[in-house]
Amino acid sequence: MKPGKALIRHYLQFKDLRAEEYAYLLARTTVIKQRFKNYEKYTPLVDRTLAMIFEKASTRTRVSFEAGMYQMGGSVVNLTTGDSQLGRAEPIEDSARVISRMVDLVMIRTYEQTKIEAFAAHSRVPVINGLTNEYHPCQILADVYTYIEHRGDAATTGGALACLKGKVVAWVGDGNNMANTWLQAADILGFTLHVSTPSGYEIDAKVAGVTNQACLKVFDNPLDACRGAHLVTTDVWTSMGYEAENEARKKAFADWRVDREMMAAAQPDALFMHCLPAHRGEEVDADVIDGPQSVVWDEAENRMHVQKALMEYLLLGRIG
Repeated sequence: MKPGKALIRHYLQFKDLRAEEYAYLLARTTVIKQRFKNYEKYTPLVDRTLAMIFEKASTRTRVSFEAGMYQMGGSVVNLTTGDSQLGRAEPIEDSARVISRMVDLVMIRTYEQTKIEAFAAHSRVPVINGLTNEYHPCQILADVYTYIEHRGDAATTGGALACLKGKVVAWVGDGNNMANTWLQAADILGFTLHVSTPSGYEIDAKVAGVTNQACLKVFDNPLDACRGAHLVTTDVWTSMGYEAENEARKKAFADWRVDREMMAAAQPDALFMHCLPAHRGEEVDADVIDGPQSVVWDEAENRMHVQKALMEYLLLGRIG
């Protein structure tokens, strides 16, 4: 690092931040969300520009980041591989050097984690992972906040994480980027992750970079994974980029649909989450995702609020 150059913080994996930083971010999210709900103008990122780079299509990621940045007073540049040099064989290192000279923050939604890491290594500004094949940290940040909002004290730095300690999160389905990131969160924030996947689709703790075996319990039967859980969560059977495997996955995952029996095995006040889009009748029954224990719509909205707090933190540091 050159003398006088500020340290650049990136958010490429959930484990890029410490527990105390998450406590701050989650409490800060409550402040920012309350201002939004009260129609209070809050524009700390005025004159700042966010570049959003999409190699994978998006609805929630684009809307949450774009609306959030505008609400914070900033502006947004939206790029896809079809309308930039990113899709024309320009080295990603060169794209990073150029784009980061013109904006203040970059969000990337792409395939391989190595791509976003290469971009960040040559960027002069913070880079945020909007999703890769390996990790989805912004989604898990929103999920953690949603649980705390419903079951804990999301308003204070100390209370933001206390309600997660010792809890059980049940992951039913594919051992994908969401599962990897949930495992990182369990390691950092002190809860236990129960995982049940079909054979051949297991979670790989090495990908998550987690060596603490105490935070992970694996179950062959998804019903057993849900027993005593405080939160049950899942994802589509076929993630973006794996469409060619769709029919094989439907057969393999047939017994991994979250249903009323699984929710009944969980704690009586257990919540259900899904990062969306959802396929009712595949990974989850309609009466679960549309039922009283589901908080998926709060979860979806909270993507915007936690990302606003994250962008504020990466650009301005702690407030107050």
